[in-house]
Amino acid sequence: MIQVILLKDIKRLGKAGDVKRVANGYARNYLIPRGLAAVATAQAIKQARERLVAESRRTQIEVTSAESLAEIVDKLSFTFRVKAGDTGTLYGSITNADIATRLEKEIGQAFDKRKILLEQPIKELGTYTVEVKLISNVTPTVTVVVEQEAGE
Repeated sequence: MIQVILLKDIKRLGKAGDVKRVANGYARNYLIPRGLAAVATAQAIKQARERLVAESRRTQIEVTSAESLAEIVDKLSFTFRVKAGDTGTLYGSITNADIATRLEKEIGQAFDKRKILLEQPIKELGTYTVEVKLISNVTPTVTVVVEQEAGE
């Protein structure tokens, strides 16, 4: 048995930073070559602890910035004026890419369309509430109003 410090979370073994005793072959042939663990020397343990502290600080900064961005996004409402038929069905659709483009213009920073949680494109006139996933626990909503284009 050899003592290793985990560099990444490993299912059924432990979380990053944990010191575990594992079989020699498992450590030498799997964990260490893949960068999942390092031999648990005093220096390696110290470096892993420092890395965890830095990562937790970075995560806290990301959460704080996401929460401040969520406050801004929650207040936003976008109006799309599009062509539609007599029944209220759009001739096209409003997609998550359209909403992301509007968010980019409004916020002033790049925004990934995959973070817009829209199950299906909007294909009818009306008001919709669309969730935007910034990080795992921060999901503000945007109000999307779809109106018929003037002159129809």
